[in-house]
Amino acid sequence: MTAVNTAGWRPEMGPAQHPDHEDAPRPTNSGDRALMLEEALIFELGRFGSTGVDIDDAEFEPMGALAGFLRKAAPALPGLTEPETVRHYTRLSRQNYAIDLGPFPLGSCTMKHNPRLNEKVARMAGFADIHPLQPVQTVQGGLKVINELAHWLITLTGMHGVAMTPKAGAHGELCGVLCIKAAITARGEDRTVMLVPESAHGTNPATAAFAGFAIENIPATAEGRVDLEALKARLGPDVAGVMITNPNTCGLFERDMKAISDAVHAAGGYVYCDGANFNAIVGKVRPGDLGVDAMHINLHKTFSTPHGGGGPGSGPVVLSKALCPYGPIPFTELFEDGHLTLVDEETGGARQPHSFGRMAAFHGQMGMFTRALTYMLSHGADGLRQVAEDAVLNANYVLRSLDGELDAPFGASGPCMHEALFSDDNLPEGFSTLDIAKGLIDEGFHPMTVYFPLVVHGAMLIEPTETESKAGLDRFISSLRSLARRAKAGDTSLKSAPHFAPRRRLDETQAARKPVLAWRGDSAA
Repeated sequence: MTAVNTAGWRPEMGPAQHPDHEDAPRPTNSGDRALMLEEALIFELGRFGSTGVDIDDAEFEPMGALAGFLRKAAPALPGLTEPETVRHYTRLSRQNYAIDLGPFPLGSCTMKHNPRLNEKVARMAGFADIHPLQPVQTVQGGLKVINELAHWLITLTGMHGVAMTPKAGAHGELCGVLCIKAAITARGEDRTVMLVPESAHGTNPATAAFAGFAIENIPATAEGRVDLEALKARLGPDVAGVMITNPNTCGLFERDMKAISDAVHAAGGYVYCDGANFNAIVGKVRPGDLGVDAMHINLHKTFSTPHGGGGPGSGPVVLSKALCPYGPIPFTELFEDGHLTLVDEETGGARQPHSFGRMAAFHGQMGMFTRALTYMLSHGADGLRQVAEDAVLNANYVLRSLDGELDAPFGASGPCMHEALFSDDNLPEGFSTLDIAKGLIDEGFHPMTVYFPLVVHGAMLIEPTETESKAGLDRFISSLRSLARRAKAGDTSLKSAPHFAPRRRLDETQAARKPVLAWRGDSAA
């Protein structure tokens, strides 16, 4: 079966049609290809020392104290008219890939459709214009939204409390690890080691090290899960806890999770669960029932808020009863009369005497909170359960549809969870994961996550998410199948893909070691 690709070259077209062939159609003088326009840098388009609008001279002289801050010369910024500016950024936007154009099959990063209903609610007056320095009595509705979202998160995870202030996944990881550190300090113990399995997310060891812990790895079994016996053998009085990702980065559920938690607790440690993959189990499994003490939740991954949100994201941290007293402030508290208030350093001393302090200046990211709660309320508990089921179904559809085409290192272990993991082990010598990823660009798709997790050689981690249709998945699978067959047929054109993107393949080693991050021109300051 050959991939449908109206823009790209395919083997059956013949070598003369390949863009590298001497008889291939030549590029235009302008560099443009039909409606895909070549675009210069804005510094190359603009005229220095001019502007596209008329600006009147200052009506008054600056105050004496400010006169010393006046520029001696105009800044070296390009001057463009409004049409030139609009066209420049519109052309650039057409060279970019976006979730509204097609899927982002990024395993671990979970970029899915953001429902427009969520966007509408987030822009409502009273949410969009709320300010963190407003008096508490004027933001009762906002606090109620935060409390309602907190209630959902606690209920869905089976945990005791939640810290809403962390701004992202890694920030949430740090919050949970600092809670563990505060709890150990309160017990008068000095536990300096954090265990991190090979199948955990890559940020986990960095976070634990940042918090002052020494990191020790726990190996994975042949089927890609935590080696329970190796973990038990390492537990001791110097171990503060374990940071585990479940489902893990191999796209597999940790079947021994409860046994892992029981063993860590018996040794006096705590269990941190990286909740980045909660979208695979939401409504199906409650981490609190598995003995988890702290877990961050990426609202963008599970509850559809924009990835990063154009600024701070949101990574709330749910806590067990054992760790709640050590969580950060501020937090929202609901009084018996239904009144909500923000508990901070002045009011929280009696309620949170062992808190490790603040994670952020203010309470959280309101835009993310409103979007996530809208998503929860529009789906309901049953709908959220279906989100997990559909995500897992789609991933397994991809996994089994590529049987025999790409190597699936853990395919024999049974179904995967929300992401399908492949390797380049069955590609012929000279071809690699990078060639498949670059080839996908010519097929009209954003590449999957490559070379992660590290436990798999030449990893290709694919997460279709629950928002992709079967027709869309079939098109993606067809392209992957075509690329794998081209590699096995020795099609060397794959080694120089992409051929139809705005830019050809970069020297990624040089780009990493000697990046060019600023424009240096004759007119630039």
